[in-house]
Amino acid sequence: MKKIIFIVLLCSMNIAFSQIKFDGFVKDSIDNFLELANVIALDQETSTLESYAITDEKGYFSLELKKNSTYKIQVSYIGMENLEEIITIQESDVTRDFVLKQYMVLDEVELTYEMPVTVKGDTIVYNADSFQNGSERKLEDVLEKLPGVEINEDGQIEVEGKVVNKLMVNGKDFFDGDTKIATKNIPSNAVDKIQVLRNYSEVGQLRSVTNNTDNVALNIKLKEGKENFWFGNITGGAGYSSAEKGLYLLQPKLFYYSPKFTFNFIGDINNIGEVVLTPRDLRNFGGGFRAPSRASGTDLSLGNNDLGFLTSQNNALAVENKLGASNFSWSPSKSLDISGFAIFNSSLIDSKQASITQYTDSDLGIPNEITDQTSQEKSNQGLLKLSASYQPNANNQLDYDVLSRVSKDSQVQNLLSSVVGNTDQFDETTPYSINQNINYYYTLDENNIFAFEAQHLLRDEDPFYNAILEDKENYKPTADDLGLDPDQQDYNIAQDRRIKANQLDAKLDYYYIINPKSNLNVTLGTILSNQKFKSNLFQFLDDGTEFSPTPTFNDGLVTNDVEYRFSDIYIGAHYRLKAGKFTITPGLSVHSYGNNNTQLGIEFKENFFRIMPDFETRIQFKNSESLTFRYDMRNQFTDVTKLARGLVLNNFSSIQFGEPELQNALSHNLSLLYTSFNLFNYTNVFGRVAYTKNIDQIRNITFFENVINTSTFFNSNFADETATAFGRVQRTFGKVIASVNLNLNYTKINQFIDTRRSVNTGFTQSYTPGIRTNFKKAPNVSVKYNYAIATNNQGTNETTFYTSAPSIDFDAYIWNSLTLRSDYTYTRQTLKGGNSGDFQTWNASLGYRKDRDAKWEYEIVATNLLDIDSKLTNTATNLFVSQSQIFIQPRFITFRLRYEI
Repeated sequence: MKKIIFIVLLCSMNIAFSQIKFDGFVKDSIDNFLELANVIALDQETSTLESYAITDEKGYFSLELKKNSTYKIQVSYIGMENLEEIITIQESDVTRDFVLKQYMVLDEVELTYEMPVTVKGDTIVYNADSFQNGSERKLEDVLEKLPGVEINEDGQIEVEGKVVNKLMVNGKDFFDGDTKIATKNIPSNAVDKIQVLRNYSEVGQLRSVTNNTDNVALNIKLKEGKENFWFGNITGGAGYSSAEKGLYLLQPKLFYYSPKFTFNFIGDINNIGEVVLTPRDLRNFGGGFRAPSRASGTDLSLGNNDLGFLTSQNNALAVENKLGASNFSWSPSKSLDISGFAIFNSSLIDSKQASITQYTDSDLGIPNEITDQTSQEKSNQGLLKLSASYQPNANNQLDYDVLSRVSKDSQVQNLLSSVVGNTDQFDETTPYSINQNINYYYTLDENNIFAFEAQHLLRDEDPFYNAILEDKENYKPTADDLGLDPDQQDYNIAQDRRIKANQLDAKLDYYYIINPKSNLNVTLGTILSNQKFKSNLFQFLDDGTEFSPTPTFNDGLVTNDVEYRFSDIYIGAHYRLKAGKFTITPGLSVHSYGNNNTQLGIEFKENFFRIMPDFETRIQFKNSESLTFRYDMRNQFTDVTKLARGLVLNNFSSIQFGEPELQNALSHNLSLLYTSFNLFNYTNVFGRVAYTKNIDQIRNITFFENVINTSTFFNSNFADETATAFGRVQRTFGKVIASVNLNLNYTKINQFIDTRRSVNTGFTQSYTPGIRTNFKKAPNVSVKYNYAIATNNQGTNETTFYTSAPSIDFDAYIWNSLTLRSDYTYTRQTLKGGNSGDFQTWNASLGYRKDRDAKWEYEIVATNLLDIDSKLTNTATNLFVSQSQIFIQPRFITFRLRYEI
């Protein structure tokens, strides 16, 4: 494998550096250099775009061209006459300057090709056809080829290191809340332009007075002929697996766009694991909602009470999925827009995993544990969002959104432990939530703007847990502590929980524009929250009755009935000043906090004031190069479950009870962000370093009975720290794009086991160099090498994991009819002083269509070609290190038929 990658790298670099450089300057008639002039080289023999460039601030351009070839050079600049010239390249570098004249006459040189990349203020526009070679099928395939754009490991779009949270098609929201629906479903042949909207503001009235530097949106412009007509594709398929399992696939993807009305439908029924949105994705699907208090300095947790499914699609033994999703927008008038989406997803996932766990502190006397675990997870989720935006004039805008979600999730697990024995577990929950948002923006005059934002959340969760422990002897010490009845065939324990949340988050902003370079923002806001938590731990007896045990610890408290009320009333002020290249924004907020919880007839109350400062300064070296420093202080408040005094089962081997007098934690957060996108040499640089120090952090005190732990919570007097650094450099050399990613993460955590404190430090390093080609005619190759080192130090014990994962992707469009794609990854993981293991993944597909405009395509897709039955993972936490063998889906071979509408 290493030899193959070396040969590919050598060939790619040879292509990059065997070309001729054609450079020079673009000026006007009085010798002024023209920045951002467009220079295009068209191959005279093939009439295709060979290379392009945009001049820098000194009017300089540079192209990489083939030897012994003739090119038509086209030069253009806004307000100038276009220029065209025939240039013959021999075997040595060529320098040529161009002088453009002021635009004065009507007849001009017609530009045969559009520039692949252009910049219009804060908008970068990519011409999609310039980056496609014919092997692309969906939007994601195009985005991966754009300079400055990345698809990260979670499938999210990143531009200049910033995650894109909003994607539109022809200016209309496309399933607001998750870009993966768009990237994996919009057909590539429908895409004309990809607009990257930097410093994006959804409210035009606030663009000049708010900080939008972290906001990036994408707008997909469709090709002519796609409006007022249905387009998309329908894919159907069947196949064979090495497990002798019948395979099926049906994926209709239909789109309709007109100036006033749009409608999209995406369907997916398959049992091969090709899932657009996982159950975890849907639970985190925000629908575009953002809390009004997100910048206030207050973080209030509502807890996470879902089942915490163990399995992702990539780690599953079997997956069956059904998805139906529709999205619409309607503009009955120029002032009113109505939009929304509906999503239903049903998934069934089987998994199997074998693990060896070693607890890190050798003085604890906890035995090593070998486990075999199987699980089956079922999830049915539904989401519905409706939105309306009314803007009668430029000074008024009213927005309303409502997002509701319901689900029914269940999980059946069987765990065979070398310490505890055999355990059957069952989880079930049917939660629902309704989230409403109303915003009103009013511009009084050119100096005074008002903005009101309010969000209300109603959430109800009801998780149920049941565990049957067959090996009573190994669980007996814990059973005695819980007060279980020992005279039963098994220990059959169960727990009901109910968690309700009702929260209002609202603020009123006033912006006073002092002058074009400075403004003042005053904010009055509040967070009002009410959380209720009930739980009951009980035992099923052999005769079917329920028994309520009385524990021998925690004062015998086994049930919970808690109400937690929280309020934050705050006023904030921020002053924004632009001074040359600097934009400075100091600010502070004054908070009046009140929180109390009531349980067992006792009320625990705390009221206090706190001043929370924040500061930001931004240096804008150029339009596409900046350095930003941020500091803020944040108050972190826990959720109701950590306050509840009664026992709570996280699972049979993890028990907790809360502390009603927990106080808030305080964090200091600093970050430094550098971004640069150079259109002259297509070098994209992104770097971020951040440091967080947590004070009075809520930590666990954990007690062990063999591998079974019981924990409670307290405010630690010892500070925890986190430092991260991330960087990416990407550079284009003609048809070759090289990149290097760096990710460093350091943590210092104080952990408490059996009242004994120890300091746990972790340092993770990840380095990923890569190189890929972007040819229009020749096959394209992408090679990456990921090398990671994860070190975890618990004082008495240190573990280090090494992971190396070279990978190669190949795609080719052959004879204008065949599309061949393949990806291969070899992963090796090693524990320092311990075992090592490796696994390989190889997928491939071959498609045939008569030509690019053909309606029908026939495709064979093979996944896990080597029929690997499992892969390895290593995990290090504060308490243990583990090595796991995760069983995955076998070799699948499917035949597919796709019809383009």
